[in-house]
Amino acid sequence: MEMTDQEGQLAKVTPATPSAGAPAGVDEQFWKLLIPRDNELNAKRVELGRKLYFDTRLSRDGTVACATCHDVSRGFTDRRNASEGISAKVGRRNAPTTLNAVFFQTQFWDGRAATLEDQAKLPIINPIEMGQPDGAAAVKAIAGDAEYKAMFQAAYGRAPNYDDVGRALAAFERTLVFLDAPYDRFVAGNPAALSEDAKAGLVLFNGKARCVACHQFNGSSPIGTNNKFHNIGVSARHHDFEKLARNALDALAKSDSQETVDRLALETDLSELGRFVVTRNRADIGAFKTQQIRNIGVTSPYMHDGSLQTLWDVVDHYNKGGEANGYLDGGIEPLNLSEREIDQVVAFLFSLTDVRLAAENQAEITRQTALARKQRPFRDTAVATRKTIQFETRLGKAGATK
Repeated sequence: MEMTDQEGQLAKVTPATPSAGAPAGVDEQFWKLLIPRDNELNAKRVELGRKLYFDTRLSRDGTVACATCHDVSRGFTDRRNASEGISAKVGRRNAPTTLNAVFFQTQFWDGRAATLEDQAKLPIINPIEMGQPDGAAAVKAIAGDAEYKAMFQAAYGRAPNYDDVGRALAAFERTLVFLDAPYDRFVAGNPAALSEDAKAGLVLFNGKARCVACHQFNGSSPIGTNNKFHNIGVSARHHDFEKLARNALDALAKSDSQETVDRLALETDLSELGRFVVTRNRADIGAFKTQQIRNIGVTSPYMHDGSLQTLWDVVDHYNKGGEANGYLDGGIEPLNLSEREIDQVVAFLFSLTDVRLAAENQAEITRQTALARKQRPFRDTAVATRKTIQFETRLGKAGATK
């Protein structure tokens, strides 16, 4: 979607002048903890960040903006397995939505950025995302614009500079709080807000399906994440984690800067190591951040590599206990969910989409239902019920090749 069209769509779902106070449903004291002292929210900073978010001039060739990969019309993501940057270069990671990103304790799938300000600046100077050689080049691309000069002065009291580009983008992204879903209305006392299937799915979510083990909803995590990192077996069958870890240590011995980690995550197979490239802790091999499940209905495809196309695929993955590997999180195990129960969990997950995105959510329900019926593989009940153990199967196949 063109940037002007996206801006028009944004205006329909967000107020023209967002409040600097806590959004509805968020505790005021908790909200204050999420706002850095050097970047307190005000209308001028948000306005500047909004303009920067849609500006393709921040990219080296003038073709890519933040909104390219975080498209308003696509749940603030791009609906691609992995995102495309300048010159049709494709990275190795799926673009998470910018909706509710303010509530994460770290940013990116591997947590390599501590703040939204840090996160906002890295894609601009990544060679395959926006491609600027450095922050100064990005600032130069807009510094001659009289409107920008005035906006930076009004927002931060100084001329355009790269740190304030990051601050302004972060300020804007902090206004993208979407927490008014049918689920919330049900919790607030409206029993009609959820379908019977979604209600049954909620019970499963908190019980047999064990989703709540990592996706908790509480006062300090309104988006359904524990903010931790787990190896859940995505892509494990395709990669030799031990070899990748050795290669990563060799690469990081030469340089372990944030920019180097950023490039390894997006440009090489080392992407599959997840958090390990940040911490170099063996326990983090293949571990990725527990993503939010707010608005999950409109942010497909799923997982760090976009390998799961529908919410049925996601539940199938957990139902079989992930993909066996030596670093699989100990909490991942077969669930023995029936087909009916899988449908009910999916119904609940779709109820977590903000009502402002209801039309998009319904379109995705229709699309994903059709896709699941057509492409979803036959459910492996032997694995889900533990009649077959994945590790034993893999060991048997390995032995057969010797």
